[in-house]
Amino acid sequence: MKKLILGLCLLVLGPLVACAEATSTATYQEGVHYDTLATPLRTGAAGKVEIVEFFSYGCGHCYNFEPMLGAWKKNLAEDAVFVRSPVAWNPSLEVLARAFYAAQALGVEEQMHKALFDAMHRDGKRLGSEQEIAALFASQGVAEADFKRAFSSFGVNSQVGQATSRMRSAKVTGTPELMVAGKYRITTRKAGSQANMLKIADYLIEKERSGS
Repeated sequence: MKKLILGLCLLVLGPLVACAEATSTATYQEGVHYDTLATPLRTGAAGKVEIVEFFSYGCGHCYNFEPMLGAWKKNLAEDAVFVRSPVAWNPSLEVLARAFYAAQALGVEEQMHKALFDAMHRDGKRLGSEQEIAALFASQGVAEADFKRAFSSFGVNSQVGQATSRMRSAKVTGTPELMVAGKYRITTRKAGSQANMLKIADYLIEKERSGS
């Protein structure tokens, strides 16, 4: 009887184990699930695998991606680094990109990242001008004078320019998009879903790590 039960268990569990192994070793195809850039971009993380998220505060898809992305980032290994890169296809998006780098310069990136997203997508604010954004920063405890100094600083100007150059070189056409190791670009369209974007990112991180 025990042998019969054991045999039945193996029949039931065998396919499940095989399925789990197949999932854990899933592979993705270049050109099908992700794209390889013709000219790799230089990354700012020597000795680490850099993952860049191209986003905009005005993008509802980016706002919905945030909780999933936040949970995923917590499990990144020490040899991987995550970088946010705001897109700036037009003047209104450039204002929002400038707000991101101002927050970074003032040491309140994480606090203001959430506040900027919530203001636009939860509270319905447009945030189309420096003054509107200054008021939001002030509501989060950042002095208006400090914000305005950062917002128009040389450093923020330079970072917005670099982000725009990165966006163009990576041929970003929508948001959110991910870039891994300055080589691989992941779009929602090819990945099929935001959850799959992160699975493909994991696959590409491992690919870069192993040198394959």
